[in-house]
Amino acid sequence: MSKDFKAIIQRISKGLGAFAKQQPESMQGFQAMSKACEKEGALSAKHKELMALAIGVSQRCDGCIGFHVKKCVALGVTREELAEAMGVVAFMGGGPALMYVADALLAYDQLTGAENG
Repeated sequence: MSKDFKAIIQRISKGLGAFAKQQPESMQGFQAMSKACEKEGALSAKHKELMALAIGVSQRCDGCIGFHVKKCVALGVTREELAEAMGVVAFMGGGPALMYVADALLAYDQLTGAENG
């Protein structure tokens, strides 16, 4: 059965909303770190997001794959750029990472609507 990354993002967002109500300082701290790391600098936001996705894939995290692919799409990452970055993940992570590389490409297709056309 195929993963539904739109549903994964929605489910986790709901859970994180509940967590933020119970632990607002923890969530605010994480969000501040995220915002600081996403800023343009010596590395572009696009390259930083591809790095974040690569780490999420190597850690086999469906939520990370969903959220970071969504951000990659928003930053204009092409499927070719994403696939090339995933090649590095497969090289460094071997077979287990390769299985999640396929999920990253599936998420890209789902979040761009490419799976339907």
